[in-house]
Amino acid sequence: MSRTDMGKADMSRAEVCVLACAEAFRGDGEILAAGVGGAITVLGARLARATFEPDLLTHDGGCLLTGDVPPLGRAPAVVEGWLPFRDHLWLVLNGRRHAMLGASQIDRYGNTNISAIGDWARPKAQLLGVRGAPGNTRCGPTSYWIPRHSPRVFVERVDVVSGIGVDRGACELRRVVTNLAVLDFGGVGGTMRLVSAHPGVSVDEVVAATGFALEIPAVVPVTRTPTDEELRALDRLDPERTRDKEVA
Repeated sequence: MSRTDMGKADMSRAEVCVLACAEAFRGDGEILAAGVGGAITVLGARLARATFEPDLLTHDGGCLLTGDVPPLGRAPAVVEGWLPFRDHLWLVLNGRRHAMLGASQIDRYGNTNISAIGDWARPKAQLLGVRGAPGNTRCGPTSYWIPRHSPRVFVERVDVVSGIGVDRGACELRRVVTNLAVLDFGGVGGTMRLVSAHPGVSVDEVVAATGFALEIPAVVPVTRTPTDEELRALDRLDPERTRDKEVA
Protein backbone atom coordinates (compact mmCIF):
# COMPACT_ATOMS: atom_id res chain seq x y z
CA MET A 1 0.00 0.00 0.00
CA SER A 2 1.40 3.41 -0.98
CA ARG A 3 1.61 6.58 1.06
CA THR A 4 -1.16 8.02 -1.11
CA ASP A 5 -3.45 5.17 -0.06
CA MET A 6 -2.53 5.27 3.61
CA GLY A 7 -2.36 9.04 4.08
CA LYS A 8 -0.63 9.96 7.34
CA ALA A 9 -1.80 6.98 9.35
CA ASP A 10 1.70 5.49 9.49
CA MET A 11 3.58 8.78 10.03
CA SER A 12 6.42 8.35 12.52
CA ARG A 13 7.90 10.70 15.10
CA ALA A 14 11.09 10.65 13.03
CA GLU A 15 9.24 12.14 10.07
CA VAL A 16 7.93 14.97 12.23
CA CYS A 17 11.53 15.62 13.35
CA VAL A 18 12.88 15.60 9.78
CA LEU A 19 10.27 18.15 8.73
CA ALA A 20 11.03 20.33 11.77
CA CYS A 21 14.70 20.28 10.78
CA ALA A 22 13.75 21.15 7.20
CA GLU A 23 11.69 24.11 8.47
CA ALA A 24 14.83 25.55 10.08
CA PHE A 25 16.13 26.18 6.53
CA ARG A 26 12.97 27.91 5.33
CA GLY A 27 13.74 31.30 3.82
CA ASP A 28 17.48 30.69 3.51
CA GLY A 29 17.55 30.92 -0.26
CA GLU A 30 20.88 30.32 -1.98
CA ILE A 31 22.93 29.29 1.04
CA LEU A 32 24.66 26.00 1.82
CA ALA A 33 22.50 23.80 4.03
CA ALA A 34 24.83 21.57 6.03
CA GLY A 35 23.28 18.79 8.08
CA VAL A 36 25.94 17.39 10.42
CA GLY A 37 25.90 14.38 12.69
CA GLY A 38 23.13 12.10 11.53
CA ALA A 39 20.56 11.13 8.93
CA ILE A 40 17.84 13.39 10.34
CA THR A 41 19.81 16.60 9.71
CA VAL A 42 20.88 15.58 6.20
CA LEU A 43 17.31 14.58 5.35
CA GLY A 44 16.04 17.87 6.75
CA ALA A 45 18.26 19.86 4.38
CA ARG A 46 17.41 17.67 1.40
CA LEU A 47 13.68 17.66 2.14
CA ALA A 48 13.67 21.46 2.33
CA ARG A 49 15.40 21.72 -1.06
CA ALA A 50 13.17 19.08 -2.64
CA THR A 51 9.98 20.87 -1.57
CA PHE A 52 9.64 24.43 -0.30
CA GLU A 53 13.22 25.81 -0.52
CA PRO A 54 14.49 24.88 -4.02
CA ASP A 55 17.32 27.46 -4.09
CA LEU A 56 19.20 25.85 -1.19
CA LEU A 57 22.66 24.51 -1.92
CA THR A 58 23.21 20.92 -0.80
CA HIS A 59 26.23 18.67 -0.97
CA ASP A 60 26.92 14.94 -1.05
CA GLY A 61 28.51 14.82 2.40
CA GLY A 62 31.90 15.35 0.84
CA CYS A 63 33.11 17.89 -1.69
CA LEU A 64 30.42 17.86 -4.39
CA LEU A 65 27.59 20.36 -4.69
CA THR A 66 24.57 18.41 -5.89
CA GLY A 67 22.42 19.62 -8.75
CA ASP A 68 19.71 17.14 -7.85
CA VAL A 69 18.55 15.88 -4.44
CA PRO A 70 19.67 12.24 -4.21
CA PRO A 71 18.52 9.65 -1.66
CA LEU A 72 20.75 8.93 1.31
CA GLY A 73 23.76 6.88 0.33
CA ARG A 74 23.32 7.50 -3.40
CA ALA A 75 25.62 9.55 -5.62
CA PRO A 76 24.10 12.65 -7.20
CA ALA A 77 23.03 12.36 -10.83
CA VAL A 78 23.93 16.02 -11.38
CA VAL A 79 26.99 17.74 -9.91
CA GLU A 80 26.85 21.55 -9.77
CA GLY A 81 30.31 22.22 -8.47
CA TRP A 82 33.44 21.27 -6.54
CA LEU A 83 33.46 22.31 -2.89
CA PRO A 84 36.78 21.50 -1.18
CA PHE A 85 37.15 22.10 2.54
CA ARG A 86 38.76 25.52 2.12
CA ASP A 87 35.62 26.68 0.32
CA HIS A 88 33.44 25.30 3.11
CA LEU A 89 35.47 27.51 5.45
CA TRP A 90 34.99 30.53 3.15
CA LEU A 91 31.24 29.98 3.27
CA VAL A 92 31.34 29.74 7.08
CA LEU A 93 33.40 32.92 7.45
CA ASN A 94 31.05 34.82 5.16
CA GLY A 95 27.80 33.62 6.74
CA ARG A 96 26.82 31.59 3.67
CA ARG A 97 26.48 28.23 5.44
CA HIS A 98 23.62 27.24 7.74
CA ALA A 99 24.84 24.29 9.79
CA MET A 100 22.56 22.01 11.78
CA LEU A 101 24.80 20.54 14.46
CA GLY A 102 24.51 18.14 17.37
CA ALA A 103 25.32 18.76 21.04
CA SER A 104 26.08 16.65 24.09
CA GLN A 105 25.02 19.57 26.32
CA ILE A 106 23.17 22.82 25.63
CA ASP A 107 22.15 25.62 28.00
CA ARG A 108 19.37 28.22 27.96
CA TYR A 109 21.47 30.65 25.87
CA GLY A 110 22.47 28.05 23.30
CA ASN A 111 26.04 27.45 24.48
CA THR A 112 26.85 23.88 23.50
CA ASN A 113 29.39 21.26 24.51
CA ILE A 114 30.81 18.53 22.28
CA SER A 115 34.22 18.43 23.99
CA ALA A 116 34.14 16.79 27.42
CA ILE A 117 31.85 15.93 30.32
CA GLY A 118 33.01 17.00 33.76
CA ASP A 119 35.96 19.17 34.80
CA TRP A 120 37.82 20.09 31.61
CA ALA A 121 41.19 19.45 33.29
CA ARG A 122 40.18 15.90 34.25
CA PRO A 123 36.96 15.03 32.43
CA LYS A 124 34.77 12.04 33.10
CA ALA A 125 34.37 11.56 29.36
CA GLN A 126 36.36 12.92 26.44
CA LEU A 127 34.21 13.74 23.39
CA LEU A 128 34.98 15.24 19.98
CA GLY A 129 36.70 18.52 20.83
CA VAL A 130 35.29 21.86 19.70
CA ARG A 131 35.63 21.01 15.98
CA GLY A 132 34.02 23.72 13.84
CA ALA A 133 31.48 24.83 16.44
CA PRO A 134 33.13 28.18 17.37
CA GLY A 135 33.34 29.35 13.76
CA ASN A 136 29.88 28.15 12.82
CA THR A 137 28.18 29.82 15.75
CA ARG A 138 30.13 33.09 15.50
CA CYS A 139 29.91 33.60 11.75
CA GLY A 140 26.63 32.23 10.42
CA PRO A 141 23.22 30.74 11.13
CA THR A 142 23.29 27.61 13.28
CA SER A 143 20.60 25.18 14.36
CA TYR A 144 20.74 22.04 16.48
CA TRP A 145 19.30 18.55 16.33
CA ILE A 146 19.07 16.72 19.68
CA PRO A 147 17.68 13.17 19.28
CA ARG A 148 17.22 12.57 23.03
CA HIS A 149 15.76 15.52 24.91
CA SER A 150 16.73 15.07 28.56
CA PRO A 151 18.05 17.01 31.59
CA ARG A 152 21.48 15.47 30.93
CA VAL A 153 21.61 17.33 27.61
CA PHE A 154 19.61 20.47 28.45
CA VAL A 155 21.69 21.70 31.37
CA GLU A 156 21.95 24.84 33.48
CA ARG A 157 25.61 25.25 32.53
CA VAL A 158 27.66 23.35 29.96
CA ASP A 159 30.92 21.80 31.15
CA VAL A 160 32.89 23.15 28.17
CA VAL A 161 31.77 25.83 25.72
CA SER A 162 32.31 24.48 22.20
CA GLY A 163 29.67 26.41 20.28
CA ILE A 164 28.91 29.88 21.62
CA GLY A 165 25.45 31.02 22.67
CA VAL A 166 23.50 34.25 22.49
CA ASP A 167 25.22 35.57 25.62
CA ARG A 168 28.68 35.05 24.08
CA GLY A 169 28.08 36.63 20.68
CA ALA A 170 26.57 33.92 18.51
CA CYS A 171 25.70 35.25 15.06
CA GLU A 172 22.27 33.63 14.68
CA LEU A 173 20.98 30.63 16.56
CA ARG A 174 17.93 29.59 14.57
CA ARG A 175 16.24 26.50 15.99
CA VAL A 176 16.72 23.54 18.31
CA VAL A 177 14.81 20.46 17.18
CA THR A 178 14.53 17.47 19.51
CA ASN A 179 12.60 14.23 19.63
CA LEU A 180 10.01 16.04 21.77
CA ALA A 181 9.75 19.62 20.56
CA VAL A 182 10.97 22.62 18.59
CA LEU A 183 12.64 25.47 20.47
CA ASP A 184 14.25 28.81 19.63
CA PHE A 185 15.95 31.69 21.45
CA GLY A 186 13.09 34.15 21.45
CA GLY A 187 12.80 34.19 25.24
CA VAL A 188 13.70 37.12 27.48
CA GLY A 189 17.36 38.06 26.98
CA GLY A 190 17.76 35.56 24.15
CA THR A 191 16.95 32.55 26.30
CA MET A 192 15.45 29.31 25.03
CA ARG A 193 11.73 29.29 24.31
CA LEU A 194 9.35 26.48 23.47
CA VAL A 195 8.01 26.93 19.94
CA SER A 196 5.96 23.75 19.55
CA ALA A 197 5.55 20.28 21.01
CA HIS A 198 5.46 17.28 18.71
CA PRO A 199 2.20 15.36 18.25
CA GLY A 200 1.51 13.25 21.33
CA VAL A 201 3.97 15.21 23.53
CA SER A 202 2.68 17.46 26.32
CA VAL A 203 4.25 20.72 27.45
CA ASP A 204 4.79 19.14 30.88
CA GLU A 205 6.86 16.38 29.27
CA VAL A 206 9.09 18.93 27.57
CA VAL A 207 9.52 20.91 30.79
CA ALA A 208 10.37 17.75 32.76
CA ALA A 209 13.02 16.81 30.19
CA THR A 210 14.74 20.22 30.40
CA GLY A 211 17.27 21.02 33.12
CA PHE A 212 16.55 24.76 33.22
CA ALA A 213 13.51 27.05 33.11
CA LEU A 214 12.12 27.31 29.59
CA GLU A 215 10.06 30.26 28.46
CA ILE A 216 6.61 28.84 27.72
CA PRO A 217 4.17 30.88 25.59
CA ALA A 218 0.53 31.09 26.65
CA VAL A 219 -0.39 28.91 23.69
CA VAL A 220 1.98 26.17 22.50
CA PRO A 221 1.05 24.78 19.08
CA VAL A 222 1.61 21.25 17.87
CA THR A 223 4.59 20.85 15.55
CA ARG A 224 3.55 20.81 11.91
CA THR A 225 3.24 17.37 10.39
CA PRO A 226 4.38 16.54 6.84
CA THR A 227 1.99 16.90 3.95
CA ASP A 228 1.37 13.91 1.68
CA GLU A 229 3.77 15.45 -0.85
CA GLU A 230 6.47 15.83 1.81
CA LEU A 231 5.98 12.25 2.98
CA ARG A 232 6.38 10.96 -0.56
CA ALA A 233 9.51 13.07 -0.99
CA LEU A 234 10.88 11.70 2.27
CA ASP A 235 10.21 8.11 1.20
CA ARG A 236 12.18 8.81 -1.98
CA LEU A 237 15.05 10.45 -0.09
CA ASP A 238 15.24 7.72 2.55
CA PRO A 239 13.91 4.46 1.09
CA GLU A 240 15.69 2.42 3.78
CA ARG A 241 13.97 4.45 6.55
CA THR A 242 17.29 5.32 8.18
CA ARG A 243 15.40 8.11 9.97
CA ASP A 244 13.61 5.65 12.23
CA LYS A 245 16.94 4.43 13.63
CA GLU A 246 17.60 7.88 15.16
CA VAL A 247 14.18 8.46 16.69
CA ALA A 248 12.15 5.75 18.40
